[in-house]
Amino acid sequence: MAILSKIRSKGIFLIVIIALALFAFIFSGVLTNSDSLNGKQNTVGSVNGTEITREDFGRKVEQQSRALGPNGSTLRAVNTVWDREVEAAVLQEQYEKLGIEVSDERLQELLKQRLENNPQFQDEEGFFSPGKMQEYIASVKNTEAYAAWVAFEQQAIEDEKKNIYTNLVKAGVGATLKDGEVAYKLDGNTVDIQYVQVPYSTIPDDEVNVSKEDIAAYIKEHKDEFDTEATRSIRYVKFEEKATLEDENAVKAGLTRLITEDVNLDTGKVYGDQGLAEISEDKIADFVNENSETQYSGRWMSAAILKQVERDTLLSMEVGAVYGPYKLNNFMYLDKVVAATMIPDSSSVRHILISTQGPDALPKAEAKKLADSLEQVVRRTPSKFSDLAAQFSTDPGSKDKGGVYEMFPQGRMVAPFNDFSFEKEVGAVGTVETNYGYHVIEVLEQTEKKKAIKVATIAKELVPSEKTIGEVYSTTQTFEIAAREGDFAEVAKEKGYTALPVNSIKPLNELLPGIGAQRDVVQWAFEEDTKVGDVKRFQINDGYIVVQVTKRTKEGLMSPEDASAQVTPIIRNKKKAALIKSRIDSTDLNEVASSQGQAIKTATALNMANPTIAGAGKEAKVVGAAFGLKEGQTSKLIEGDRGVYLVKVTKMTEAADLGNYASYAAQQAAKARTAVNNKVVAALKKGADVEDKRATFY
Repeated sequence: MAILSKIRSKGIFLIVIIALALFAFIFSGVLTNSDSLNGKQNTVGSVNGTEITREDFGRKVEQQSRALGPNGSTLRAVNTVWDREVEAAVLQEQYEKLGIEVSDERLQELLKQRLENNPQFQDEEGFFSPGKMQEYIASVKNTEAYAAWVAFEQQAIEDEKKNIYTNLVKAGVGATLKDGEVAYKLDGNTVDIQYVQVPYSTIPDDEVNVSKEDIAAYIKEHKDEFDTEATRSIRYVKFEEKATLEDENAVKAGLTRLITEDVNLDTGKVYGDQGLAEISEDKIADFVNENSETQYSGRWMSAAILKQVERDTLLSMEVGAVYGPYKLNNFMYLDKVVAATMIPDSSSVRHILISTQGPDALPKAEAKKLADSLEQVVRRTPSKFSDLAAQFSTDPGSKDKGGVYEMFPQGRMVAPFNDFSFEKEVGAVGTVETNYGYHVIEVLEQTEKKKAIKVATIAKELVPSEKTIGEVYSTTQTFEIAAREGDFAEVAKEKGYTALPVNSIKPLNELLPGIGAQRDVVQWAFEEDTKVGDVKRFQINDGYIVVQVTKRTKEGLMSPEDASAQVTPIIRNKKKAALIKSRIDSTDLNEVASSQGQAIKTATALNMANPTIAGAGKEAKVVGAAFGLKEGQTSKLIEGDRGVYLVKVTKMTEAADLGNYASYAAQQAAKARTAVNNKVVAALKKGADVEDKRATFY
């Protein structure tokens, strides 16, 4: 009570203190989020100053994700939408500069082209009806479908604008008669040569020093080739949550109980003393379905479809016998032979499918009625089966072959189709229903009958127990703490773990080798506060990974260290070329071959279109130099891709003069115009000022 009295007496004072604290908190938030207030945090990026808003972009990503389906990742949708947005932005600038627009009249023509084959927009005579289209628009005006219609119209407009623009560009792309002549002669002019090649491999790599300064200088001279995004490198240790031997033994013990008891393996509650071994056939399905992670099929199983591990064993067992528990892949199984019979290994049938699914589907009642009618016809007149299959069947795999499937093995087809094909006698006709629709079937031929059995299988997946999951978590946490305090690699080595590296991760990467889609890891690695050496634990589908950032690379020119693997061989070969050339003081093929321990080789019919030298490989620089010589002339030393060359031209052959190169010019023009669609957009994107902040939000 004394404390309450003090609080009451200081009430006004406390209210003031709380108000000031709240004000400070809010004011701090305003300062921290000032970027949000001025709109900077509401944009995913910009193209030539045109912002791509987060809200609009997010809506399109959501639509794209739905279009990709369950197997498509969010980042894939993000990248697809981004590419479209950038393309749309750079093209829109061009449309505005050129005054490209689509009139209402042209839009109506475009809509007609897209809808004229849709029955919904056709009149009684099967022609496109503008009136039907207007009726449809009016009917969806105040529904969600109207947004889809507007998007459909807008897409038609954008496609037409792009078509107009690319056609304008194509009109300016061509080839002259001289271009045609050059193309003809590049392929038709040939040269025969003798040459000596001194391969770079004749000088050991350790005799040539390539310094960091050499690499840096090369990068500086070839900036365009080494401009790179920001990257991160990491290493990680994976801790899997998987069943231990103890977990496996627990599942095995539980299945062993099910042989003689009806027991709930999760709760331990016993429902009766009749287990799998004693339970009657009429109750077997319920027993299996209640205790197994796979459902009872009741299908006859021959040697062809039994699992290899149990094939010979089960087929040799008596009806009522139980086999197992046994482990196969990541499951523990218990099998009981329920029944045995003799059925063919293979069967040939013909059928007519009346679909209840897909584009050719009929309502179920109509499909059943048609199937029954067809069955009656083929019973009366079997000779009509092929013609009826061609006319009515919707199965593309058989309708053009009279509906026939020849000698397929037991278990290949869906259950009802398969059962009719193997359990009925040759000549039997009937109708069965599957997920695809109704099948009118006639059994044509069967192989010799062999033993088949019905098997009741209780399957339990081998999953980690709660105890195992807890131990994995504890082990992961212990390693995480130790890795933060010590050397990550050394700690991993001491504990017997493998630290796996992932290098040069880019901001919008998602898939990491060995662990799949791990966008959270990439985002963390690129956070401003994440430093080299930082360690963090992440939960993954089958356990945890503990990750350490090992390298941060800024956007810009690649560092000499990162470019070393690419640049070192280039510089090394240049230095080797200089050494080789310094050892040669002759331009005579025989003298050079003798002094360098090489042979004189010949190559014939070389051309510029495919500058490949027999015995040396592709050497454009060497072949180009040969075409610059006269017959009988010897070149200077040439630095090629694989060595230093000395070349002598033995024969020059010029292609016959055609007089008119119009056909070759036309070919060149066609090639150039074909490339316009992709190249023009790529060029516009390359020249645009693009600010990309996707990685901040996704």
